[in-house]
Amino acid sequence: MQNNYSVMAIARTIYREIKKYASKYPVLAITGPRQAGKTTLMKKEFSKYRYISLENPDLREFALKDPNGFFKEYDKYVIMDEVQRVPHIISYMQTIVDRDKLMGQFILSSSQNLHLMETITQSLAGRVGLFRLFPFDTRELDNNDMLASTIGAQIYKGFYPAIYDRNINPAKYYSDYIETYVKRDISQLVNIQDMRSFNRFVKLCAARAGQLLNYSDLAKDAGISHMTARNWLSLLETSYITFLLPPFYKNYNKRLTKSPKLYFYDTGLVCHLLRIDQKKLGLTRPMWGHLFGNYVVAEYHKLAAHQNAYRDMYFWRDSHGHEVGLLIEENDQLQIVEIKASSTIKSDMFAEMDRFQALDADRPMKKILVYGGDEMQKRTNYQVIPWNKLGMGKW
Repeated sequence: MQNNYSVMAIARTIYREIKKYASKYPVLAITGPRQAGKTTLMKKEFSKYRYISLENPDLREFALKDPNGFFKEYDKYVIMDEVQRVPHIISYMQTIVDRDKLMGQFILSSSQNLHLMETITQSLAGRVGLFRLFPFDTRELDNNDMLASTIGAQIYKGFYPAIYDRNINPAKYYSDYIETYVKRDISQLVNIQDMRSFNRFVKLCAARAGQLLNYSDLAKDAGISHMTARNWLSLLETSYITFLLPPFYKNYNKRLTKSPKLYFYDTGLVCHLLRIDQKKLGLTRPMWGHLFGNYVVAEYHKLAAHQNAYRDMYFWRDSHGHEVGLLIEENDQLQIVEIKASSTIKSDMFAEMDRFQALDADRPMKKILVYGGDEMQKRTNYQVIPWNKLGMGKW
């Protein structure tokens, strides 16, 4: 794997979609976690735009105190970074884009999904193209010879661009990331007085990555109320740290799991929170299967977002413990994705996919096995994909 490169040189998949819709919407909005590469992407690919960051206190005061004067100065072809810091200017923006009817007039970015989306929904409905940029996905890393040689090394390292750009030790990076970005963003959303309890809560969430979520058990272990656990988890989702995968129970029997599964967008962060050493990361570790499952599900989410493909994703589990790790629904077709951390393909790995397909035999289904090995296979009824080839081709 090469280390001498700049993330500026790496083509982000989502750029093609953003560029396409710049001629169709007056406003483009890019959300995603901090340090995912939003600013780098915008400055590189939209170099003719003026760039301003509303983290800058002077610009923020200008926008707050004199929005009309602000928009006389920044009236077109402007990138506004961290726009959630001054959400009320979006109402003024509506009047401007309706007046000028200029496509691609403004590009907005935010690292807090909730604040931006609430404001956009109210003020810019029908006028804005929405995109989500996450840290690198496996295809982007593979295309640039940056993917680790083993799945354990990749899970430990994670996907944040700064780690690759500046060759930062992952443990150091994620420690600083939590202190510098996560806690600051959370404090902007809500006043958490007991940060020690919140830190414990985040680590307990990491210990449940890739597993069924039980709010009551999580709250009990964290020493907080059930409602506080829900609120804090919502904050982590808003800041693009975690997401929930809902169960699939449409049209089938009612004896199915109704609880969602909890996932982190980045496995490197999970390893840091759990103090997992890379040398000890592998099949013998109790969390290995869950970490591998988290890696696969998070990658499918990132790949879909970067292709601007809004597919519904679920998992399936019945009361007898039969389970399929991931279901991807697009139109009337389902992709059944079985996830196995083993580096060896075994015949029984396909059984649960067949069991699920039997529930609705008339529906078109594509069966995929993602596993921890390196060999890709095209079998009669299944596609076998190794960990390092996720997202190859059209899926």
